[in-house]
Amino acid sequence: MSEINNSNLGAMKVISRSVDVAPSLKIGFGFTFFLASCGAGARVAVPVLLQLAIDNGLKAQEIRVGYVGMLAAIGALVVVLTAWCQRMAVIRLGTRSEQALLTLRVRLFEHIHRLSLANHGDEKRGALVSRVTSDIEVLQQFFGWGALAILLDGTLMIVVAAVMLAYDWQLSVVVFLISAPLGFLLSKVQRRLVAAYSRTREINADVLGLVSEMVAGAATLHAYGVQDFPVKRIAQAFHRRTKANVRASLLGAFLFPLSEVFAVLSVCGVVAIGVARGPASGLTSGALIGFIFLTYRFLEPIAEFTEIFDQTQSAVASLRRVVSVLDTPTGPPESSHPIQLPKGPLGIHIDAVSFAYRSRSESGVHDNVLHDINLVIPPGQTVALIGRTGSGKTTLGRLVGRFADPGVGSICIGGIDLRDVLNSDLRSRVMMVPQEPFLFNESIFYNLKFAAPSLDRQHCFDSLTELGLLEWLETLPQGIDTQVGERGSWLSAGERQLVALARAGLTNPDVLILDEATSSVDAVTEVRIGRALDTLSTGRTLITIAHRLATAARADRIVVMENGRIVQDGHHDLLVNVEGAYAQMFEAWVTATSLGES
Repeated sequence: MSEINNSNLGAMKVISRSVDVAPSLKIGFGFTFFLASCGAGARVAVPVLLQLAIDNGLKAQEIRVGYVGMLAAIGALVVVLTAWCQRMAVIRLGTRSEQALLTLRVRLFEHIHRLSLANHGDEKRGALVSRVTSDIEVLQQFFGWGALAILLDGTLMIVVAAVMLAYDWQLSVVVFLISAPLGFLLSKVQRRLVAAYSRTREINADVLGLVSEMVAGAATLHAYGVQDFPVKRIAQAFHRRTKANVRASLLGAFLFPLSEVFAVLSVCGVVAIGVARGPASGLTSGALIGFIFLTYRFLEPIAEFTEIFDQTQSAVASLRRVVSVLDTPTGPPESSHPIQLPKGPLGIHIDAVSFAYRSRSESGVHDNVLHDINLVIPPGQTVALIGRTGSGKTTLGRLVGRFADPGVGSICIGGIDLRDVLNSDLRSRVMMVPQEPFLFNESIFYNLKFAAPSLDRQHCFDSLTELGLLEWLETLPQGIDTQVGERGSWLSAGERQLVALARAGLTNPDVLILDEATSSVDAVTEVRIGRALDTLSTGRTLITIAHRLATAARADRIVVMENGRIVQDGHHDLLVNVEGAYAQMFEAWVTATSLGES
């Protein structure tokens, strides 16, 4: 379980934390509350006017039409005032909540992109997407109705309770005592509702992740003719979500009739005790009727609270998930006393580095994927990391790029420990091109320019020309303006790699790390990539994680890895003539190539 899912924050702490993140929620809230209180006070005035009309306007021998008419006019004015105050409160709260949600969306999206690769590896992609989409959408629905109801009904209950006590404290105590168990029952059910709605949000995130995975893998599923497989998995996931939603809804549905029962009991208690006390207690008919109306005014919000209670719990669960992401430390952490990287080519010094992925340690046992790695790469040298799948070469490349920090040991670039370098400084000097480079659904020019926004069209074109890619560019239908499709799907794997190399070259890094740059490409594209690599390696330190030994043979130095350890280190001409892992791999590659040609 990742850090992001481990959130034990209480409801009030979650709300307080969200206000810190989006302070617009509390700006001007005092005046908004004042408007809501004025609206609630105006609503309370109607039962008071009704009492006055009954006690003073309706006499046994006469009806004081003028007096009743005056009260009616006052009542009409009160209704208008109530509507205006509540409208202004709604507008203010709605505006502030939308501003707060905008802040949350932007902060959350920004924070997710600043998380370390370890967090992204531990957390399903769909779960992170659901934080920005589904969870924020739940909060938007809550602020659109639930939060307004809490503000308006909450202030109404406070004002009505104060007026009831001023009217007749004995009848008020009766109402409070009868309705008190309702609050106790609500608090008991709340715990189960919180757990139920937290569970629904977690399952919903899992469903989004699964749907995203199945859609992304549609081509593979079709290739193997297993279209029924994703349908069954999705159906099972939807069944789990439905079951969790039904359980949460049943708990919420239990509350509504409960509040109706307590409302009836409270009114019956007021009528019974009021009639028993009689006129001798000073309680007039108008006062009793007015108090009954006040009782309904007091209990009315409770009934509505039960309707919004489940929505509130769902919103708190979503807010807890959002806050837990925002509270997850971005990584890797920066030093409080950063050191600037030196100018010019940078050398790399890896000292006794070991590393384990958290996602591979669910049992609590950290199984290292790298063991005591020691490696020194002089400035300007081209090094090929080779090894079988799972040997740890990609992990080592990611550590050099500081997408994570080693559990043991240190990595220095330019003589400075990476943990003492500002991330912004590091990203401008060290660049890693992954095996499957990500391209936006835009033109080639857009995918080049986003890495260096200050460069114009001519600079991008000149960069492609310098890397020897002009001939390839001319084969495209619209040249540099050719659309690449979603994730570059309209280009071949090799063409996507060419765009990624050109993009990395535009940033002019001093250290360039390439992960399997020539894997899954045809012979012509491999030649183009090779020429581009020769250009990119000039004047900079280059680490290429090689799959094809032809790429490794062009390097100044080859480092062979097995089971997370370095087993050989030297030039191709040396390693191929000594007994060891590289000679075995080279012999197997030559044999396979010969068989393929024959």
